[in-house]
This record gives sequence, structure tokens and C-alpha cells, in this order.
Amino acid sequence: MLAEDHGKAPNILIVDDDTGLRNCIADYLNGEGYRVACAHDGAAMDRSLSSGEIDLVLLDVMLPGEDGLSICRRVVDEHGPPIIMLSAAGDEIDRVIGLELGADDYLAKPCSPRELLARIRAVLRRRTDGNPGISPPRSYQFSGYTLDVPRRALRGPDGATILLSAGEVALLLAFVAAPREILSRDKLIESTMGADADVFDRAIDVQISRLRRKLNHDPLVEVIRTVRGLGYIFEAKVTRN
Repeated sequence: MLAEDHGKAPNILIVDDDTGLRNCIADYLNGEGYRVACAHDGAAMDRSLSSGEIDLVLLDVMLPGEDGLSICRRVVDEHGPPIIMLSAAGDEIDRVIGLELGADDYLAKPCSPRELLARIRAVLRRRTDGNPGISPPRSYQFSGYTLDVPRRALRGPDGATILLSAGEVALLLAFVAAPREILSRDKLIESTMGADADVFDRAIDVQISRLRRKLNHDPLVEVIRTVRGLGYIFEAKVTRN
């Protein structure tokens, strides 16, 4: 299925110094109806991001000058668009580092175009509010926190905004929609990435670990609890508005 009509299609930024691979991915995504921009390093990426029209970044780890992991950290800190990391290194530790830095997904190269497309669709889907025609809550309150759904913004008990990646927002939405219910890893993967996503369990564990650290206003209160062998449970009482 193609992306939405070309005038409204998401704009994907490919950041890779391999011209052949970059052009190959760009041609494929164009054929699927997406708009595509390309950059060969971090500086060129910054120029594209300054336009404010980038919806998702495909970011290679090995780049000339500033490496992809450093770029990822910077984009996440600046609350930029979601990131899918691409790397020839397929070790789990490399994937974990990328996810710890705030990447929304990680793919080892070479990957099939169809798998890449599925991951892109899943990450972009996290930005939607669910089924059209059903009005979701505009906000959720729990333990002094407020999650503003339309803005995808979390305010802490002190009123300060807490920066969340697209993946962390998707996880938090899954939890607040089902408070005090045990959610398996498979259920969380399906809720945040889609039923057809090929995601390893450790990716969800890493995202939850990051989210826990951001919900640590009261160290004595465990908002997300691990249920051994079953999954996770959101312990806080949730109010919807």
C-alpha cells in the first residue's frame, strides 16, 4: 500500500555516506509514495532538519565527522523527529546503545526494503492518535504527571516538560490506556510497533528502562513494575480527560 497522496506523504531523511545505498533506499521509498531527502553527514542533516519538514530520520551509525550515535543523542535532546538507526554492525550491544540514546528502532544492514518499510510505517504510526472517528482522551494524569496526547508532551509533578522519544510516548500511551493490567512484551510490541513488526524483546526492555528513569520523581514509588515471566504492569492510578 502506498503512503498518503504525495502532497501529504511523510518526509523521510536518509543520512548515509554510501551514495549508492542512499539512492537505492530513496528510490524505493519514493516508489512507495514517500517524500525523501538525503544527507551524507551530520552537517547536511542539520540543514535538512532546519526546514522543519522531516517526519523521520534513517540514520547510519558510521558517518564521516560526527558519528551516528552522537547525532542520535543530539537530535533526541533537541526533541527532533523519530530516528531509525542503520548499521552494518548487527551485535545486540550496538542495538542496545542506539536504543539507549533514544533511537526509536534499529536495523542491521543489509536489510530488505520491505522490512525497512514496515519499520518506517510502524514508527510513523506511533504519532497517530488511534482510530479516526473515535475521540481519544486529550490527556492522562497519574502520580502528579500529565501526558498531553495531542502534543505528545509529558509534564512532571514540578510542571517541567520531560522530553520523550516517539517510542517512549507510544509505550506510555499503551500503559496509561491499560493501567494495573499486566501487558506482555508481545502486547507492548504490537501496541507500539504493529503486529507485523520484527522486534527483539530486549528493545522493549531498553525503552521501558529509559521511560522508568524519566518517571522517577519519587524513587520510592515504582510506576512500572516487572512481572517476572509475564511482562509489565503500570501501577499508578490513571485519570483521563
